[in-house]
Amino acid sequence: MKFEHLIEINDPLNPLTAVLTRSQLWRGLVRRAEQPEDFMLGLDSCRIIERRSNELLRELSFGPVIIRDRVRYESGDVVHYRTEFPPELAGAVLTMRIEEPQPGHLFVRFHYDHPGADIETVEAEGSAAEAVANVRRSAYTRADIDTIKTIRRYAHEGLLHDA
Repeated sequence: MKFEHLIEINDPLNPLTAVLTRSQLWRGLVRRAEQPEDFMLGLDSCRIIERRSNELLRELSFGPVIIRDRVRYESGDVVHYRTEFPPELAGAVLTMRIEEPQPGHLFVRFHYDHPGADIETVEAEGSAAEAVANVRRSAYTRADIDTIKTIRRYAHEGLLHDA
């Protein structure tokens, strides 16, 4: 299953929306990777197992369930998450990309890819699988909206200082 959506960050037509700078937005996306407890409901803890200049290997604890993923940063505007599963299961990939079609008009594109939940599987399994896919898309969208709200709150609180 592939799914993507776009969240507008700065709306030039809405003066009531607090403006985020590109660097505040980037620092917020990095903070989501490095301190996911602040962003992910149900996450008990996150342990960073390995850190490189542009990559993290994390272990996420949801009660008894432990999930490992790799987070890679690219050029100050892309964050890739790749969930590690056993070889017999397909992993999941999330890409968050900052887009700026006009100066200061920022968006974040969220792209999800679950190779094991492709459209052929949904079609073969029928309406129940389609319903599950719809619930998954809705949950992703809600979580991403919450991510941006949290980033906005941190910026307002001065926790994402502009360089």
